[in-house]
Amino acid sequence: MKDYIQIHESDNVIVAIKEIDAGERVRIGTLQIEAKDAIPAGHKMALCDIPEGGSVRKYGCCIGNAREEIKAGQWVHTHNMKTALGDLLEYSYEPVPEKEFATPEAFFMGYVRPDGKAGVRNEIWIIPTVGCVNNVAQALASSANKRLQGTVEEVIAFPHPYGCSQMGEDQEHTRVILADLIRHPNAGGVLVLGLGCENSNIDVLKPYIGEVDPDRVKFLVCQETEDEMESGGQLLDELIAHAAEDKREPVSVSKLVVGMKCGGSDGFSGITANPLVGKFSDLLISKGGTTILTEVPEMFGAETLLMNRCQDRELFEKTVKLINDFKQYFMDHNQSIYENPSPGNKKGGISTLEDKSLGCTQKSGSAPVRGVLAYGQRVERPGLHLLSAPGNDLVASTALAASGAQIVLFTTGRGTPFASPVPTVKISSNSALAQKKKNWIDFNAGVLVEDREMEETAEKLFDYVIAVASGKKVCSEEAGFHDMAIFKQGVTL
Repeated sequence: MKDYIQIHESDNVIVAIKEIDAGERVRIGTLQIEAKDAIPAGHKMALCDIPEGGSVRKYGCCIGNAREEIKAGQWVHTHNMKTALGDLLEYSYEPVPEKEFATPEAFFMGYVRPDGKAGVRNEIWIIPTVGCVNNVAQALASSANKRLQGTVEEVIAFPHPYGCSQMGEDQEHTRVILADLIRHPNAGGVLVLGLGCENSNIDVLKPYIGEVDPDRVKFLVCQETEDEMESGGQLLDELIAHAAEDKREPVSVSKLVVGMKCGGSDGFSGITANPLVGKFSDLLISKGGTTILTEVPEMFGAETLLMNRCQDRELFEKTVKLINDFKQYFMDHNQSIYENPSPGNKKGGISTLEDKSLGCTQKSGSAPVRGVLAYGQRVERPGLHLLSAPGNDLVASTALAASGAQIVLFTTGRGTPFASPVPTVKISSNSALAQKKKNWIDFNAGVLVEDREMEETAEKLFDYVIAVASGKKVCSEEAGFHDMAIFKQGVTL
């Protein structure tokens, strides 16, 4: 097992894999340095003197500037470095050569839906149009789960607090996300549950949903029925009976859409879990599949790397807008654009937003950017996509599902039990977390700093995702967790 790593040859810091004691001697090539401080695992140590205002380099890029002179061997963190980022920036398109490649076709066992899309689950979803009927939705799901048939795996309610007392784009976003979920291929059937007097009532929502199969999507307005539990139960029984006949069959991974998200990062995230997901992304895309990268605020500081991988200038311009619109959102609410790394991130060794972003965007691998999606916009073509959504774990993961992801890969150095509307694979950046939280973590990327090779581990992750797509439950599913969250952006009446 390595004790420390210099990620890029131009870096002037190393990352401690295990704690480095003060006085311990560190050798990088012909260079030998004595640690002047204790360096916690996941944190950075200076390889040379860095003057006040000088660049701190990691991943071959600047991750911030020194607040004061930093001596070789010193611990480098928030106490002696700060972000080097500004506000709205001008960007130039400097495309890099495409690195796409093709590999043999692969298959998973999925459910082919009438619209040609493929689901990795055969669940019945209850989607409330408004928070007022959340309790009814949950009670209906609890009751219906006692009456499952055939291949139907579970009846799931997705409560949320929105659908009324919203204005403008805020209400529009709620309608778009609900419509996206109603059409999701992981649902063999959907009960759309309305109250009747809400702004986003069923009649208003139907144009967003579009044409549906009446055997697979049913509607209930609670104010229009004498007993919503009885009426809802009957409709759910009809949905269950119809979906019970659905069967898994071989499906090309070219129909697989996988969302990529990270949360609770540590100093290992950019060394193990995130680049591993990047390798997975490249591998899936090489077989005709699709991946989606989101959490725009965690692209700040690494955005030019993504911009220059855009397929053409039009996508470059869309990416510039994606970044600057999100910065403007912060500024419009009088918030600092770069006040990002959370307390957990900082404790794990992340010092600035650039530090987090350069590690975070490694989940995108090396494939060219083929699409840039607005919040709630669905994927229409294969390849790597960028999606407008915030860094919040639940909101971003829901946005990935709404855009068409049947599975989300979620990397973490801190651990979390949350779920999303689709199977959410938790990938730990370090082995200690994987051992401690076996009930949370599905795949351990920490082995990459021990004795495992990246290519071998990426193949194992790919095989694991295929197993999940074919029916293997992830930890949060085994626990019965199912979450969804909508991006709240406007006035509440």
